[in-house]
Amino acid sequence: MNRKLLIPCLLALACGLDAGAVLAQEGALRERLHQRQQERVEAPSAAQPISAPGDYRASLEHGGRTRLYRLYVPASYRADRPAPLLVALHGGGGSMDYMGRDEYYGLLSFAERTGQVLLLPNGVSRLRSGKLATWNAGNCCGSARDAQVDDVGYIRAVVERVQGQLNIDARHIRATGMSNGAMMAYRLACELPGLFSAIAAVAGTDNTRGCTPAQPVSVLHIHARNDSHVLYDGGVGPDVVDRALITDFRSVPDTVAGWVERNRCAPVPQRVLEKDGAWCERYAPCAGGTQVQLCVTAAGGHSWPGGHKPRGEAPTQAIDANDVMWDFFSRRDAPR
Repeated sequence: MNRKLLIPCLLALACGLDAGAVLAQEGALRERLHQRQQERVEAPSAAQPISAPGDYRASLEHGGRTRLYRLYVPASYRADRPAPLLVALHGGGGSMDYMGRDEYYGLLSFAERTGQVLLLPNGVSRLRSGKLATWNAGNCCGSARDAQVDDVGYIRAVVERVQGQLNIDARHIRATGMSNGAMMAYRLACELPGLFSAIAAVAGTDNTRGCTPAQPVSVLHIHARNDSHVLYDGGVGPDVVDRALITDFRSVPDTVAGWVERNRCAPVPQRVLEKDGAWCERYAPCAGGTQVQLCVTAAGGHSWPGGHKPRGEAPTQAIDANDVMWDFFSRRDAPR
């Protein structure tokens, strides 16, 4: 069975259905997503609550800039029941709309399956469309870094706005990101540990300029051993065109070791997954009930495991980043 069907099967106790019924359910879900994406609407003003599921677009004035974001509210959302919030940060040169393409990242389907509200902020771009955007994650990347844009303040402000419009479970606000977005997730863990209980970084290491979080934050890091952009062992890969826009990336081992130390984890990890093409190891226990987990794939290059991409090396299917992330978030948030 397709790994993307495992979560709905477990949640609905429907694994006994025949293959045709499961595929029909998946097809119906994708059709609903397609219809809702065609019906995107402007989000209500900051003073108005959001009462209906939908794919909303909005903007927020912060730091003298008009910042864009998308908000996806799943069909299962109920105003009388707190929902978890996932902040998903696109890669450098991407946008909220690219990160929101379900055929590439599967995040909208992921939100539907798991009942999470999905917030897709947009980085800084010179284009009104928001395309070709970057995040100021510390030492990376592009114009956002060079202009010292207050992306931490912006993300905090948009999360606070969403909390005022929806019934969000403050114990379960998490961040994930791809590449430059993963680096930005690390900066959020460093500077907003009271807001974010956990992060999942994919294909982007911790390149903050300083990190002294006031409390521990659970960290999941996913990386391909053959990433040719953000090299596993540190540095810049051969597929980077303009090195002035980025930095000499910190290695995956150094990134993980830093968070094991910050979270005061047991220094020796336990292997929790080993299969053809991938393995995961977990550091625990850590302070405050947090954990640090590293998952490494043998192939896939600079991509989102379990996803798809229009060009370059295809993402590995050995693991699904969304499934691994949900398992990690569900079990390893810091107690609040």
